[in-house]
Amino acid sequence: MYAIVETGGKQYKVAPGDTLYVEKLEVAVGDSVALDKVFFVSGDGETKVGAPTVAGAKVTAKVLEHGRGKKIIVFKYKSKKNYHKKQGHRQPFTKIQIENIEA
Repeated sequence: MYAIVETGGKQYKVAPGDTLYVEKLEVAVGDSVALDKVFFVSGDGETKVGAPTVAGAKVTAKVLEHGRGKKIIVFKYKSKKNYHKKQGHRQPFTKIQIENIEA
């Protein structure tokens, strides 16, 4: 069984037991979170496609940890104008584990 859900403006294909990194969620570590924007559910020989979401479908996940990704360097430069700007960024994330898919 798997589903396609949206969280943080991105869509993910998830199955029970999967772990994935999503945009930061304001939920404490160890708590459970419900992802209710489910676009597609497949399993048990049947598929449900939402228009735009599947009514009554819900994916529950457990929050494993919060963190920040690798640092990326943003470097702006204009030739012959003595302009350069260096900036770093680390994107915050939440690691979740999918527990259950209800359709």
